[in-house]
Amino acid sequence: MEILGIDIGGTGMKGALIDTKTGKLTTERFRVPTPKSRKPEDMATVFKTIVAHFNYKGPVGCGFPTITQHGVCKSVGNLHPSWLNVNIKELFSKACGLPVTVINDADAAGFAVMNYGIGKGEKGLVVIITIGTGLGSGAFYNGKLIPNFELGQIPYKKHMKIEQWAAASVKKRKNLSYKKWAKRFNTFLKLVEIIICPDLIILGGGTSKKYGKFKKWIKINTPVKAAHLGNHAGIIGAATAVTHET
Repeated sequence: MEILGIDIGGTGMKGALIDTKTGKLTTERFRVPTPKSRKPEDMATVFKTIVAHFNYKGPVGCGFPTITQHGVCKSVGNLHPSWLNVNIKELFSKACGLPVTVINDADAAGFAVMNYGIGKGEKGLVVIITIGTGLGSGAFYNGKLIPNFELGQIPYKKHMKIEQWAAASVKKRKNLSYKKWAKRFNTFLKLVEIIICPDLIILGGGTSKKYGKFKKWIKINTPVKAAHLGNHAGIIGAATAVTHET
C-alpha cells in the first residue's frame, strides 16, 4: 500500500509516497521551505501544494514538530504562537480535501526506526532522539509508542528548554565545533539517562548521519546507535502512522 507521508520541520516541509510494507520511498522526496511566518494558514497552503504535487487521493500521514493530542496542537514549539490549540488534522484535511493523520514528528521518526530500521525487534524502553532545529524525542516500550515524549523541552539553566542550547540548529547558528556541540548534546543525553533510564537511545534526523564525527564525545552508560534513515525517517514514519491509526 502506498501512502503519502509529509514531514513538517522548522525549515522545510517534505513529502514522498511510501510503500508501507517495505518502508521504502516510491517517489523522489519533494520539499518546500517552511513559510517564514510559520502561521497555520500559510503552512496549510504549503501542505496542500505538497499533496497536489503527487496528484494523490488517499489518506495522508503528517509528522508535526510539536506536541499533538488527538490532532490538536498543544504546544507551539518553534512555530507561531497562533498554532496553540489549533486542530491540525482538521486544518490540513480541509486544505487538501483528504483524511489526514497527525502525530508528533519525533514519534513519526520513531515509527520508521521501530518498524523498518535498527529499532525493529528491540525490547524495553527505546528512545529515538531527532537532532535538528530542535531536539525531538519518541519513546517506545516493547515496540509500542508512548506519545509526545518531548524530552527536548526539559528546562536547562537559563534556557526555557534544553533544545535551545543543544540542538543542531544551535551548532550551526553559533558555529560550534563538533566537540563543543557534542559536549552540550552529551549533557542532554545524561539528563535523559537520569530521568527515564532507557535501555537504548537511537539518534535520528540529518545530524545522525554524521554520528562518526561526534561519537567519541558521547559518554553515557546507555547504548547509543544512529538510525541511518536520516531525513527520510519523518516521512516514512508519518505514512506508517496512518496504518497504526485506530
